[in-house]
Amino acid sequence: MKNRSSNKISAKWIPVFCVPSFLLGMLITSRMWAVPESNGQLISTRRQEQELQIVSEDCATKKKLGQEKDVMNEIYKTHESIQRIRSLDKQMASIQMELAAARSSQEMGVSGDSAATSVLQKDNSAKQKAFIVIGINTAFSSRKRRDSIPVVYMGLIAEIVSTVRPGEKLLQLEREKGIVIRFMIGHSATSNSILDRAIDSEESQHKDFLRLEHVEGYHELSAKTKTFFTTAVAKWDADFYVKVDDDVHVNLGMLASTLAHHRSKPRVYIGCMKSGPVLAQKSLKYHEPEHWKFGEAGNKYFRHATGQIYAISRDLATYISINQPILHKYANEDVSLGSWFIGLEVEHIDERNMCCGTPPVESSADCEWKAQAGNVCIASFDWSCSGICKSVEKIKFVHEKCGEGDAAVWGSLF
Repeated sequence: MKNRSSNKISAKWIPVFCVPSFLLGMLITSRMWAVPESNGQLISTRRQEQELQIVSEDCATKKKLGQEKDVMNEIYKTHESIQRIRSLDKQMASIQMELAAARSSQEMGVSGDSAATSVLQKDNSAKQKAFIVIGINTAFSSRKRRDSIPVVYMGLIAEIVSTVRPGEKLLQLEREKGIVIRFMIGHSATSNSILDRAIDSEESQHKDFLRLEHVEGYHELSAKTKTFFTTAVAKWDADFYVKVDDDVHVNLGMLASTLAHHRSKPRVYIGCMKSGPVLAQKSLKYHEPEHWKFGEAGNKYFRHATGQIYAISRDLATYISINQPILHKYANEDVSLGSWFIGLEVEHIDERNMCCGTPPVESSADCEWKAQAGNVCIASFDWSCSGICKSVEKIKFVHEKCGEGDAAVWGSLF
């Protein structure tokens, strides 16, 4: 009996065991209920992180766009600055040319007194402002070419049929577009010859000549070129001066729009640049008497624009006018012009659209398929003839295939 009673737990120990068991149960129960709560907090935290990331990415995108906008603004400002610098460069070059012209006039005795400056200002104010002055090189024997050529410059097919040159259209072109077009010609070796009187009669009828103080002759083209630029600069204050032969097809609108792209540049020389061989043999057509100046036999000329058509800016034309007494003349006119710019700060622009071939030819420069592709040529001619072969008969056909249409001139702003 005594042993059985000794194995029983005393009643006073029961509370001691119950209280810790209760507390342990509460602790376990609270931890089990806390798990779902912590999962919910974790999900909420992840959502907040995702939202913050989205907001951060959006801010970064907006910041990037703002940076790109700032970059574009900087590029635009830089472009404007470049244009201002070019404009200032052009103005400075013009002022320098005017000063050089004044000094040249004083040295030659044109204005040797204190009124030299006022005379120069008076001459400049008397000049007609123009965008382009185009001199069409012509000869006494080229009356038929002169009658057929208006189609080249104004797209007037009817003019070829009627052979009446549109003098009023020329004046309208000058007033509205600032484009001056004249046939340039000198005089014969005999004063008041029948050839000169024929040109006088033609001029009184059409008013489209620029008469030069020059004796006409095939081997005098270099001298004629100098005289043309000198005369044109004295008469017109233009941005560009263009020389073109009377057997070349020209799309006037394309010529004007091309030159307009280079308007801010002070000294540009634009044409189809070439470098042909220097011909030493006297029997050849383009023989160069001064071939020895170009080095050994077989050498080539320096780069220069082909003589059928080229354009120069105001400063270069003024330079020729000022220095024309000492500019050397080579046998070939295009070589002479190129030589006058060697050593000067001149930008040579090789414009291949100024020497397209005329149809029908199998050539990559064919003006017909270029016109069909929307890339209208500036000028077209046949290399084999140094102009359009049989131009009087063919120029209408060339214009129909390669012409740009009236709107290119009259409907455009240059």
